[in-house]
Amino acid sequence: MKMYGLLISSLLLLSVYSLSAAGQVAGVEENTFYVAVNGDDSWSGRLSQPNAERTDGPFATLRAACRTARSSQVIVQAGQYFFDETLVLDNRNAGLTIESAPGTSACLLGGRKIEGWKKDGETFYAAALPGVKEGQWDFRALIVNGRYCPRARLPEKGFFTHLSHFKVPWMSTTGGGWKRKPTREELTTLKYRPGDIGPWLDVHNAELTIYHMWDESLVGVKAMNGASRTLTFAKPSGHPPGAFGVNKYVIWNIREGMTQPGQWYLDRTVGKLVYWPLPGEDMAKAEVFAPTIESIIRIQGAKENPSRDITLRGLTLSVTTTPLETGGFGAGRYDGAVSVSFAENCRLLGLEIVNVGGQGIKASGNNLRIERCRVHHVGACGIRCRGDGCVVADNYIHDVGLTYPSAIALQGGGKDCRISHNEIHDCPYTAINCGGERNHIEHNLIYHAMTELHDGGGIYCFAGKGLVLRGNFIRDIIDTGGYGASAYYLDERSENCLVEGNLSVGVVRPSHNHMAHTNTIRNNVFVSDSDVRITFPKSSDYIFEKNIIRARGKIILENSDAVTALRRNVLFSIDGIVQSRKLKGYSRTGDDSLESGENNVFTNPMLVEYESGRVTFMVDSPAIKLGIEPIDVSDAGPGFRYQSEQ
Repeated sequence: MKMYGLLISSLLLLSVYSLSAAGQVAGVEENTFYVAVNGDDSWSGRLSQPNAERTDGPFATLRAACRTARSSQVIVQAGQYFFDETLVLDNRNAGLTIESAPGTSACLLGGRKIEGWKKDGETFYAAALPGVKEGQWDFRALIVNGRYCPRARLPEKGFFTHLSHFKVPWMSTTGGGWKRKPTREELTTLKYRPGDIGPWLDVHNAELTIYHMWDESLVGVKAMNGASRTLTFAKPSGHPPGAFGVNKYVIWNIREGMTQPGQWYLDRTVGKLVYWPLPGEDMAKAEVFAPTIESIIRIQGAKENPSRDITLRGLTLSVTTTPLETGGFGAGRYDGAVSVSFAENCRLLGLEIVNVGGQGIKASGNNLRIERCRVHHVGACGIRCRGDGCVVADNYIHDVGLTYPSAIALQGGGKDCRISHNEIHDCPYTAINCGGERNHIEHNLIYHAMTELHDGGGIYCFAGKGLVLRGNFIRDIIDTGGYGASAYYLDERSENCLVEGNLSVGVVRPSHNHMAHTNTIRNNVFVSDSDVRITFPKSSDYIFEKNIIRARGKIILENSDAVTALRRNVLFSIDGIVQSRKLKGYSRTGDDSLESGENNVFTNPMLVEYESGRVTFMVDSPAIKLGIEPIDVSDAGPGFRYQSEQ
């Protein structure tokens, strides 16, 4: 993977520049300032290149340009620009546009280039980093020759199993969480197995990921007691180790975890960065970046005076870090490479955000637009956007949660927002999460989500009111255990939502509904080469109509008593088993065989085609007789195709 994909960025810029009004381009000379790597902050910034006498030309830094331009246009020429502190834009910058020069991509880096590598033992290289030993510089992301490099870890693969337990019932989020509040000791200690950890563990360097059900806690180590085989955390974890019956953990950032080329660790004890080069990698020529800041650009308004009408277009942003603290649900506490708060009518267009330690974009405000951005290889979430009247569309998000597996690829919320035509894949937890009111989640393409954690889905909605999920295509989500994985998931307090005209392929639980009420699931197609489960625990007043389920194995409807209208569906099990499973709470109390009849039929739906997203029927399909409409979700995903990585 090439770090900054100039071809990708050029394609993005060509698309995004077409969004600009002709008047903006025509007025470029009068209202435009320039930034270039060969510029000087003492110059006027009015020229795109230095003049012959080198007495005037572009600025050298974006900070100087924005201070001068305020509400004009800033064009950043191709090159790398390093930031040692966040560039903050506020309400004084109303009307400001910052963009890459046409046909190029300016790369903004929130870190430093690391040089001075020397051999450290037989296979490793090390570079001294001033300030690390004193605690003045700490990071958990490293970029080498365009790669987001994995940290040293133990065990080499998989997980350790700890011996801590927390058997207190979880009463649901709506029910207030834990039946008994965990003590500080329960949140700060872990008992490990004999042989997993020895006196070699350097507590100054070691960090632990404690896995829970739908999230994790990343914690530092304060102390180790070898006699009791107990680790004490520097700060409390989000949930106690052993909660939900999960006993997995991983140790990061220790020399003993350097088991393969490409790994690294930050040795805080002696103040150096240690890296194991890939075969053929020359550290004298390697481009290594270590982050120094959490956010590169922050658009920061105030509740009573929002930042307005600021546009970022066509830029590449890379190299940020996160603090050593637990991220909470969806790894939501971390900052974004681009951060927006208390803003109105701001636009993020055609950005590429790659190789950042925290969120790609973290935004809140009203009438925000995040369009045609590519966000990938990030430690936490791809895009988080909450507000009223926001649009998140035509983005390509993949390879998220590289440090924090609870990261959500795209999270929305607020009111009257649109999340549409995004392509999302390779995320360890949920692809799209959204609550709020009257939000539309439409025509998104999602695959290979939920690869690591549980109790989420391709599209997961919590406390949504009047949400519409329509025309989405979700495929290839594997249930890895725990509380499961779903395609379309309406969770606690989701009410009056509509799930209509969607397709899922290769998902055992295409529709999961938990403590949700008065929702409609209509005219969807769910196809699986194994079983299919449609689940309604602790839910009520559902309409389930005109859907097609085609399963090679069994079809099971769990707590079908929650469905007040079960009609005109085609439920086809190749194994010939269609069941209604009775539940009391979450416990199975019995099974009934559903019977085919006038309202629901158990025959072959006679699908002609579905894998492309265009679902069609044979002329004598029972679906036609039941009034089920063919669906076409072949347009799910961005309206144009991003250049694939080579």
